[in-house]
Amino acid sequence: MKTPQNNTINYVEFKAHDLNIIKTFYSRVFGWGFTDYGDSYISFSESGLDGGFEKTEESIINGALVVLYHDNLNNIKKSIIEAGGEITVDIFSFPGGSRFQFKDPSGNELAVWTHADEV
Repeated sequence: MKTPQNNTINYVEFKAHDLNIIKTFYSRVFGWGFTDYGDSYISFSESGLDGGFEKTEESIINGALVVLYHDNLNNIKKSIIEAGGEITVDIFSFPGGSRFQFKDPSGNELAVWTHADEV
């Protein structure tokens, strides 16, 4: 995996109702590899851009979440708010890092993540 750069699209996350069906589909059709993270999340690789699938029971309307990288979540969060963005999910930790989600002024929801030691 390439070293992430600030302010770049680094990851894309999708929703899925059944992670086993999704793994079978994408590995069979496109040859993607998968890593399981518990019962509700899988990451994929070998797709051109790393990403993951989060299990959901909700209806999937727009199942893609574009994830940007930044080495200082507090600074970029402040910049987003000052520029008119809205924080929709505050900073939280996950295995390997931390992230938050925001809406831009048009209502598009994205996320920003950083490595575990760079909040």
